[in-house]
Amino acid sequence: MLKSLHISKYALIDTVDITFDNGFNIITGETGAGKSIMLGALSLILGERADIKAVRDSGKKSIIEATFEIDDYPTLKEYCLANDIEWDDTMCILRREVAPAGRSRAFINDSPVTLDLLSHVAMQLVDIHSQHQNQLLTSPEFQLRVIDSMAGNDTLLSDYRKRYAAFRSAVKRLHEAKRKIEQNRSDEDFTRFQLEQLDAMNLVADEQEQLEHEREILSNMTDIKSTINGALDALLNGNSNALSLLSEAGDYCEALGRILENADSLAERLQSARIEIQDIADTLSAFDSDLNADPAELDAIEERLNDIYALQHKHHVSTVGQLIELRESFRARLDELENSSFTIEELEKEARRAKSLAKELAAQLSKRRTEEAARFEADLRERAMPLGMKNLQIKVDLTPTELSSTGADSIRFLFAFNKNQPLMPVGGTASGGEISRLMLSIKAI
Repeated sequence: MLKSLHISKYALIDTVDITFDNGFNIITGETGAGKSIMLGALSLILGERADIKAVRDSGKKSIIEATFEIDDYPTLKEYCLANDIEWDDTMCILRREVAPAGRSRAFINDSPVTLDLLSHVAMQLVDIHSQHQNQLLTSPEFQLRVIDSMAGNDTLLSDYRKRYAAFRSAVKRLHEAKRKIEQNRSDEDFTRFQLEQLDAMNLVADEQEQLEHEREILSNMTDIKSTINGALDALLNGNSNALSLLSEAGDYCEALGRILENADSLAERLQSARIEIQDIADTLSAFDSDLNADPAELDAIEERLNDIYALQHKHHVSTVGQLIELRESFRARLDELENSSFTIEELEKEARRAKSLAKELAAQLSKRRTEEAARFEADLRERAMPLGMKNLQIKVDLTPTELSSTGADSIRFLFAFNKNQPLMPVGGTASGGEISRLMLSIKAI
């Protein structure tokens, strides 16, 4: 239980220390006395976001510290030790510090911790119940959570949700496949026509670049041959060509070599240069022989490129590689249509298997909920009767439904508060005070 609460430099409070006694403690005061501020400070212990406007002194930090008397909390002890938090078997001290700049620090038994750790520990030590929470009692989701909590269904419910998610995923894949196949079937004729058109082209990767290069050569054949001939004239055919000049220079150097001791290699070097120039000239001559301006070949290349460009424009792509990918996607689409009955059959089997697995755990949940519902009815009557509800009747109505994320059960808490009164949902039969007492009893359980 909460033994003491210390609040300093928070909102209207300078410093306050409150000690709580065993049993029922009540704090009263006029409007504006600070009752809600105390609850707001306590909520910081639960990990709520800190509001820097609540820091009373811009030069000092706000401190909220709560001391709890604990006894026999094995789960909480195990959690704290696993997270390197100091543990005392008799007392647990939670502290939150908020600096004026908004920076917040949290401690458990003087061990610095994250807000998540503080919140996890605090939620097992204190519960702040506000008036609007009473409305939860009319919510089927809350009612189901109560029964699941009482039955200890956490692990089973987690496993079920995984199977239910797998079932929903299988159903989604089935629906997507059916939609896709239906769409492909409606487009089948057009898809087949597009595939035939692309197949007829016998496209080859990178052929566009090669064709464009060949077109460039054929379109500029006259200039290319003129350039080659110019080079050949300079090297071989002209009146003052490079070969004849090198030959003449070689004769001079050979004569010079007979006179100068260090000049005897010049003639050999010029001969090597002459051989290299001759080889270059031969290569240029081969180029000249191989290049022929064939108008028919140029027309064929232009026609092929125009067909490629037309397909690229039609399909909004820019390369032959993309056209090939598109062609194969059309082929795969038609193959899917041919195998659609097998595909749907397999996906339906998968969905049925997933549903069966989910229903298996849903049935276990239903069984445990039904068993727990009877115990809960008795426990709630026992808790509520001393609170002025001597004639209280309770029925947890569980009915089968289709699979959902919580199982295959629909739930209603039905109550009657007077003799001979029919059982009805709490929202249509209970007063505010009765709902409050029921919620107190449920939380006590």
